Amino acid sequence: MNVLAPPKARLPIEIVLDLICPWCYLGVRRLMRTIRRRPDLLFDLTWRPFLLNPDMPRLGMARPDYVVRKFGGEDRARRLYASISEIGLAEGIQFRFDRIRRTPSSVDAHRLVRHAARFGRADGMVEALFSAHFTDGADIGDHGVLIAVATACGLDPLSVRRYLMSDEDADLVHGDNLRAHRLGINGVPCFVIGERHAIAGAQEPEVIERLLDVAALEALEV
Repeated sequence: MNVLAPPKARLPIEIVLDLICPWCYLGVRRLMRTIRRRPDLLFDLTWRPFLLNPDMPRLGMARPDYVVRKFGGEDRARRLYASISEIGLAEGIQFRFDRIRRTPSSVDAHRLVRHAARFGRADGMVEALFSAHFTDGADIGDHGVLIAVATACGLDPLSVRRYLMSDEDADLVHGDNLRAHRLGINGVPCFVIGERHAIAGAQEPEVIERLLDVAALEALEV
């Protein structure tokens, strides 16, 4: 006798993030951990850019200057980074803020994620960019760094170079950033699940899972 497996709910999840945001790294890591422990569900992930520093020069700025501008001084930043680093260790993330010499514009990194999505490699690209910036201290606004990351993710370096040298998709990155603000998203990470439920911040997996359950029940009722 054939026993039909129960249908699996398919949940779209929009992940609104900035690739230079440590809380986004934590939030995405927790989301992915939650997803892995739910084989009963199917997920369609879409990565949406958010620009925490929309006026950042495309070449970025020296880290000390950014820290003064963003946090008012090194002491406050050091306390915040110590707290984030401790939380990161529990998620298997080694934050090395001391290695970061420049704070980049994240526009080109977001463009690269969009480009990688065309080849089904966006998820790995996001993780690789986070790791490059926060663990290696790499400038993910630098095209050489981005090409190296893309190559390690399996993309063709020559085509990536041509893409980055163009302005392709830059308007879409800015458009998605504007869209997020119009939707009332003022901080990241933000996860929009099932097109109806939004959850902001680097939430614990248990919180995310409860929302997945709600969205899954609604999806099966449609």
